[in-house]
Amino acid sequence: MRVLRIYNPYLVALSATIGGMLFGFDISSVSAFVDNASYREFFNYPGSTKQGGITAAMAGGSFLGSLCAGFVSDKLGRKYTIQLGAIIWMIGAAIQCSVQNVAQLICGRLVAGLAIGICSSQVPVYIAELSPKQIRGRLVGLFQWAVTWGIMIMFYISYGCTFLDGPKSFRLAWGIQMIPGLLLLLTLIVFPESPRWLAARDRWDEAIEIITHVQGKGDIENPDVQLEIQELREAIRIDKLSEDVTIFDLFAKGSRIRTFVGVSGQIWQQLTGMNVMMYYVVYTFLMAGYQGNTALVSSSIQYVINVVMTVPALIFIDSWGRRPLLIYGACIMAVWLFAVSGLMAAYGHWVPSVGNNPNIRWFVPDKPAAKAIIACNYLFVATFATTWGPGIWIYVSEIFPLKQRAIGNGFCGAWNWIFNFALAFFVPPAFQNIQWKTYLIFAVFCIAMAIHVFLMFPETKGKTLEEIDIIWSENIKPWKTANADVTELAANRDLAKDGKTKEVEHMEHTAAPSAETEPKV
Repeated sequence: MRVLRIYNPYLVALSATIGGMLFGFDISSVSAFVDNASYREFFNYPGSTKQGGITAAMAGGSFLGSLCAGFVSDKLGRKYTIQLGAIIWMIGAAIQCSVQNVAQLICGRLVAGLAIGICSSQVPVYIAELSPKQIRGRLVGLFQWAVTWGIMIMFYISYGCTFLDGPKSFRLAWGIQMIPGLLLLLTLIVFPESPRWLAARDRWDEAIEIITHVQGKGDIENPDVQLEIQELREAIRIDKLSEDVTIFDLFAKGSRIRTFVGVSGQIWQQLTGMNVMMYYVVYTFLMAGYQGNTALVSSSIQYVINVVMTVPALIFIDSWGRRPLLIYGACIMAVWLFAVSGLMAAYGHWVPSVGNNPNIRWFVPDKPAAKAIIACNYLFVATFATTWGPGIWIYVSEIFPLKQRAIGNGFCGAWNWIFNFALAFFVPPAFQNIQWKTYLIFAVFCIAMAIHVFLMFPETKGKTLEEIDIIWSENIKPWKTANADVTELAANRDLAKDGKTKEVEHMEHTAAPSAETEPKV
């Protein structure tokens, strides 16, 4: 009996990006409770270090998940690896919803983090390898959009649960997290495996069938289908010449620069300061004078902004390009962060605690200044959602050759998570000790990342994954890659090689003494 298969790339992406929703659920599953009385009492009023540890546990697990995801994906396939992540996620959610103490909560978040590390690194790879190049950026960007939906949905679920008394408030919220994991596990059953993964294992009939349905709607004679198959065959031929890839191959000659770009891109995304806005958004609103439900509802607005403002990036990223998105996004975010730090410094003052929470020691009593700070927070989130939010996940999923893609994406994603882990620890003590200067640090990072992107990140918009590989091998200057004709460049390179080969053969032929002119001994 033939198994039902759905090949529509939009539907494939929508299903796979539920993996991004898991990430979003976990981000806001704690943020709504950090100032909740039931939560604080049950966990014995966690200080800044303990709360940082609870929050960071997810990122620690994600770091480990990202490191092993590439190897698992190369063995099992992209689809089955993501489904494995869904199963692990449900186990982590079950541990959290039955929580008895801080240790169990950290354990549950660590297990759930393993799943997020797997899904966050392999979902973009899976979508990138299935998508037509004309809409690849848009479809991979759906992953980040799903993250924003997950953040918003989970925050409102958690907000609703805060009206329940006692531990059942957060236990119920954390138990609901199992639902998207189950949806991800079941919906992926009807979608195909990555054709590039299949081709790399000589399962060409399956790979060609999938490419035909995705690119040509079942017409194998479609020019796009034929070109895709031809380029894939050449990529596989080159990959077969090399041995099995290890993580050390990412640092071999010809690979280390793109690895550095991928790693630094993921690190920079964390250093934008978005974690300050997401994990500890309630702290920011408390410093601005908002209390109780008012603080929760006001802070939830930025989650809505995050969802809405990701849409323009999905629609236009394949026409805007990756480089402008990242460069201008970093510069604009720096403006909002400088503004927040300046307003807090000018209109705020030190206090022993805010709202009986000793983790917060800065307060802005001036109402117009407080409203301006909140506005800058909203504008920062809107800028991030349109630029670095989806942009870097798309970019890193594109820059590695097929043989390194799963391991490379997992390795780069691991750096995102280790910095996520570090910042989750850093932010509560930072708010406690250096207050408004926290925003100043992230503003400087935004300026630095804009310069770095300009100097080292090549444009990948509108190019096949195989053409992107040529950009790296030819060492084209990043600021010249947007208009570079990569196909023509590769053809000229091959002609030049053929010309040199023929010239060498001619020289060898003319240099060799013939039988008639050979000297007699």
